[in-house]
Amino acid sequence: MSGRALTLVIAAALLHAIWNALAKRAQDQLVFLWSSVALASVALVPVGLFRLPAGGVPAAAVPWVLATIAIHAVYFFALGRAYRHGDFSRVYPVARGLGVALVPLIALAVFDEWLSPLGTLGVTLVVAGIVSLSLVARPAGAPPEARGRGTAWALLTGVTIATYSLVDKAGVARLDPVPYIALMGLGMAALLAPVVLADRPALAREWRANWRTILIASTMNLTSYLLVLFAFRLSKVGYVVAARELSILFSTFLGTFWLGEGRFGPRLAGASIVLAGVICVALAR
Repeated sequence: MSGRALTLVIAAALLHAIWNALAKRAQDQLVFLWSSVALASVALVPVGLFRLPAGGVPAAAVPWVLATIAIHAVYFFALGRAYRHGDFSRVYPVARGLGVALVPLIALAVFDEWLSPLGTLGVTLVVAGIVSLSLVARPAGAPPEARGRGTAWALLTGVTIATYSLVDKAGVARLDPVPYIALMGLGMAALLAPVVLADRPALAREWRANWRTILIASTMNLTSYLLVLFAFRLSKVGYVVAARELSILFSTFLGTFWLGEGRFGPRLAGASIVLAGVICVALAR
């Protein structure tokens, strides 16, 4: 992976961990996620229009845009439910880890992207580290059925991560990442609007309690993924998705010291395995 691609992915990982932690702290996670992404999408539209080709959105990009809209709608819905029922330190590594495990396998069949031995070692270490983190991250105070629901929603989130990563790898090859992500965000917000607006009191409560945090998150969520989309243009999708999981290291600090979730030592050990994998991915060619 090139230095430029790695820089983009590290910045994306830090932003991603922060806005996810902010979402976990919300009163209604789905409302928070929907509100922040909708705001970010509206802000990106003028820049996206400026970067559109002369003929508008190419016909070849339309199926990929429609696909990513649908997948991201499921992703944000599942992520909101996962954070409602599960602990941040458990949901985050399970969801991100499943995405890393699935993407290289699917990318081999779809894009014929073969990982080098060092890249394979890096992806393996990332997955192993994330599994260890998920084992030590025990939610406190939640009944067993709630923990089970949180894990189930996290697994669905991981499937959508793998799916949209592959779709978007193909999509940004056909359309500039800025209009691509602006269209994705607007479409996703429109699809989820009936779900969110069905409980308008919850929407009003979330904005009264957390409007400043929503605004902060809106500067991070699509921005972090936009950096990943640019990295997709510079490196193999399996490497980008694996290196992006450096966010697990950041989430360990956030979960322990900001959200007060469990012991730091075991989580740091698991995060260190992830970091070793990221270094292997960064050195792979």
